[in-house]
Amino acid sequence: MKKIMNNNHWTVQGKYVVLTGATSGIGWAAAKELAARGAHLGIVARNQTKASEAAAQIRALTNGRTEVDIFQAEMASQASIRQVANDILTRCPRIDILINNAGAMFDTHQLTVDEIEMTWAVNHLAPFLLTNLLLDRLKQSQAARIITTASHGHKMARQGIRFEDIRAKRMYSFPHNVLGGATVRYAETKLANILFTAELAERLEGTQISSYCFDPGLVSTNFNQNNGRLARMTMGVMNLFSRTPEKGAETLVWLADSDEVAGQSGLYYADMQIKTPSVPAQNKAAAKRLWEISEEQTKNKVGV
Repeated sequence: MKKIMNNNHWTVQGKYVVLTGATSGIGWAAAKELAARGAHLGIVARNQTKASEAAAQIRALTNGRTEVDIFQAEMASQASIRQVANDILTRCPRIDILINNAGAMFDTHQLTVDEIEMTWAVNHLAPFLLTNLLLDRLKQSQAARIITTASHGHKMARQGIRFEDIRAKRMYSFPHNVLGGATVRYAETKLANILFTAELAERLEGTQISSYCFDPGLVSTNFNQNNGRLARMTMGVMNLFSRTPEKGAETLVWLADSDEVAGQSGLYYADMQIKTPSVPAQNKAAAKRLWEISEEQTKNKVGV
């Protein structure tokens, strides 16, 4: 566990929170709860209409007390992420908390405009790039937190991240079936979230910034609804045994608001407790290699 310099009592009240994936699922549940606790929100969303509706509902729920800014971005596009980062930096003189929550899974091998496999681009490279583009502004805060949504599903990446197949060409082809390959790829991205959190904490040691990631549990949301009838049917069955988005967001809100985790950094949490991730998720050499590859893929050399 990495220690940070933080001697002040922490509360989310009055803090400015940038949150991706805030218009549905646990992101939406977290946004409402953080607003209720007095946070000001910057919502990063792909759909302007949904974001506007979410912002209006949050303002109504808090009787107009909550400041909600809307930032539009396509998380599969690095150009879009760079543009939204510039927009955030222009409009937000202070960022206290960055929550990387947006995520997806694609059941077929698809490439982004940057020639990156889609699940990897959205789930790992997007938070990596956005975090590093906003890092200097976060450093200006008296104390700041970076929270990334990981998953228990990272344990399905039993071999760790297959760096030799970083574009996942083999993973989506024989001998993997479509669903199996997609599931393993998703697991790799969630493993990447944990390794990224740990390496970021290592690089930010001695600063006022904490880096956390967490497992929300199996949550009933609209996740994986973009992958056809079989995926929708599978998620429908799983949702029968899932927790609510509010319960899934509980640890996220706790990490954003709790004084209990002040002084901690680089750790993985579930149900508001520190948890031990898989053996591959504890591989420091893999974390450093992932960082270097991520810099190459985003063409963003980071100074931390």
